[in-house]
Amino acid sequence: MEKRYTRNISTITEEENEKLRDFKVCVIGCGGIGGYVIEMLARIGIGYLTVVDMDVFEESNLNRQILSSEKNLGNSKAIEAKKRINAINSDVHVNVIQSPFNEENGLEIINNHDVVVDALDNIDSRKLLQRFCAEIKIPLVHGAIGGWYGQVCSIFPGDDTFKKIYKNTSAGIEKKLGNPSFTPASIASIEVSEVIKILLSKGEVLRNKLLTIDLLYNEYNIINI
Repeated sequence: MEKRYTRNISTITEEENEKLRDFKVCVIGCGGIGGYVIEMLARIGIGYLTVVDMDVFEESNLNRQILSSEKNLGNSKAIEAKKRINAINSDVHVNVIQSPFNEENGLEIINNHDVVVDALDNIDSRKLLQRFCAEIKIPLVHGAIGGWYGQVCSIFPGDDTFKKIYKNTSAGIEKKLGNPSFTPASIASIEVSEVIKILLSKGEVLRNKLLTIDLLYNEYNIINI
């Protein structure tokens, strides 16, 4: 076993750690949440990562997006994600997609992955992603943030979770509440733990449940949905 993974044990077993090399995870979005998700998945040892983002880094990203720096402003987020992964763990195969996730390419992007991670920033794209994941039977881990607040859940084929949690929610909440540095990191870490639990069939995942977090008043709640 490589020394890089020794601190994964005994959170997971050596056998489980080896299994992680065989899994493929697709991360839709390489910004605030997505950057942290990508970082953690690479460090724990996921063997294949697809990173999807059409945008480039802007100065306003510097306050929270771990993949951004003053030196890479204007650069592709997806390409910078690949560079970061290669710097962390050269054993990880990285598939870069510099395109928007949409009706035309969505199925092709997520096909042949074991889990998809939602790091999107709009509700319509999330609903499309849920539909495509259901169609080809891939679990989806969802995370969203706004200011001090965040939420996480895991969506399996057949679940219509977004219809329930976004029934009366308007788009653009993140811009209204702001995006500090700590909220995306917090939500991303929980998303990654959900990914690992799904892949290794460990513990209890947030299926048909929504974990909501209020970091301002330290309130954590699980809502059955």
